[in-house]
Order: sequence, then C-alpha cells, then structure tokens
Amino acid sequence: MRAIVIDQYGPVEGLVFKEISKPKPEAGHVVIKIKAFGINHAEMHMRRGEWAESAPVSGIECVGEVEACPGGEFQVGDKVVTLMGGLGRTINGSYAEYTKAVASNVVKVETRLSWEELAAIPQSYATAWTCLFRNLQLKAGQKLVIRGASSSFGQAALNLAVNAGIHVIATTRRSDPTDILISRGAMRVEFESPYLSKEIQDAKEIDAVLDLVGNSTILDSLNMLRRGGHACLAGFLGGLAPVPDFNPLLQMASGVYFSFFGSFVFGQPQFPLSDVPLQEIVDQVESGKYQAKPWKVLRFDEIHEAHRLMEANQLNGKMVVVVE
Repeated sequence: MRAIVIDQYGPVEGLVFKEISKPKPEAGHVVIKIKAFGINHAEMHMRRGEWAESAPVSGIECVGEVEACPGGEFQVGDKVVTLMGGLGRTINGSYAEYTKAVASNVVKVETRLSWEELAAIPQSYATAWTCLFRNLQLKAGQKLVIRGASSSFGQAALNLAVNAGIHVIATTRRSDPTDILISRGAMRVEFESPYLSKEIQDAKEIDAVLDLVGNSTILDSLNMLRRGGHACLAGFLGGLAPVPDFNPLLQMASGVYFSFFGSFVFGQPQFPLSDVPLQEIVDQVESGKYQAKPWKVLRFDEIHEAHRLMEANQLNGKMVVVVE
C-alpha cells in the first residue's frame, strides 16, 4: 500500500512516499481503508523529532471503512472514525491507504457527510468535548475564555460551548479569524498576549479557561479566573518549551483549579472513547448546528503543503487530506 513515511526528522521533505506492507488483521484491532484524515500539530512535532514517540507512518486520526475485524466488533464495510490509541505514536498511523487501529478507539458512525467533512471532526471534537464537559465541568451561563480559538481545536470548542449556552471570549494572534469566531458565537474576540489577565476587562470574573496556547500562557490563564475557577491546558500552539523556573508557591494564583488533558489517553480504562457522544456531534454537524466544514482539503500527494501551512501558522481551521 502507499504511505507517507517519516524518512528523516526535520523539514517537510523528510516525509516521503513509499510502498509498505498493508496491515494484517489481528484480534482486538480493526483494519481500516482510509478515506480521509485530519492534520494535527502533533504530527508536525513528530516529523521534526520533537515528540516523545513517533511511528514511521504519522497521523493520529482518520475516517474510512472497515476492511477487516477479526474480533467481530465491527462489520466489514462499516463507516468508522478512529483517533489516538497509539496511532502515529506507537503504531503506524493514518498517513496511508490503510491503518490498523485498536478496536476500543474505533467508533461506527452513520452520516451523509462527505469523507472530507467527516474527517474534520474526530480529534478536534472528541478532545474539545472532554475538556469542556469533563475537565472544566462547564454549565450554561458560565463565562469561558478559549485561548487559541482560531485553531481547529479552538473552533470545535467554540461550537460545543456556544451550543451549550456558555458565554465565550475567544483569543487569536491574528486579526483575520475575528469574523469567523464572531460568526460561530463568540461574544467577543481578544488579541492574544502573554499578559492577557492584566488587559482583559473580565479578569477575576472568568469561570474557566481552555488554554490551547500552552506553557507560555497557562500561568496567566490562572490569574484571570475567579476564585474557584478552572483552567484546562490542552494545547501547545505556543510551542513545547516548559514553563521556565516554575515555582507554584510564587507563580500560581490561589483558590483556582488547574488540570491537563492529553488526548493520547483516549481508549484507556478511565478515558473510554465511548464517553464522547461522537454520533451526536456528527449529527449536529450534518444538521448545520455546528459550523465544522474543513478549512482546506488537500490531496494525498499534497502532504508537504499541509505541513508548510501548519508551520507558518496560517491556518484558520481544520485541514483534511483525502486519500484517493
């Protein structure tokens, strides 16, 4: 089968097209004929060699049809989505014509969405839903700041939060996504700053912050919360560098809660993918309740272009690659 392989770590040219063996059926796994897959920042860091784990074939999510399922969890031909479960990290991922995913990380869906539209959903929406309604435990009427809201993850969180009656302040580094964020229901947009807690008019009145920028802003996010407020760190748009000289005694706000969510735990006993209402989310996208169309759709042989756009921080939503 045709696959995109990390031949050497570094620039986009390290991703090369190769013919490799098609994955063999194995109990507890599902062989999937890939129709499309979403592009994620994690894959950029895997390509560069900056990630803790990376398989030769990258890609942490995809949509497609069941090719084989020895355990009987799914039927051949079922339309499915899959994400994480070691994809692209410890097992070959979705940058290929076929992949073999752990059965617990595969979900059957029924939808009339095109493959490229469906591929824009799994990773962004499953992670956003878990952050909002499990880690942050948000409720209607509360005030939420989404830092990095113009990313595909941020826009998914915005769709979910607004639909749940949550008041959202969105942040972005550029002016061009502002209209998009307002059209998706943000009550206003703030320009991202390392010192936003000192500039935002709602400081100390914020119920929750979903921080997708990362270590460079998380301490500032804690400072804008009301007493008892929650911050969830779930992204790293600002890079992978750690918080310098971190000293909780001197740097953390008092009386607030801080949590982390990494989607690599999906499929583990405490984080079953079945906890996420993916079919309901797909239905909401199909009905038009969520504006979740891919920002850009590319061909399989345009993978270098996808990574260049990602590196240049020129994305205003989800990029999807269609596998012909």
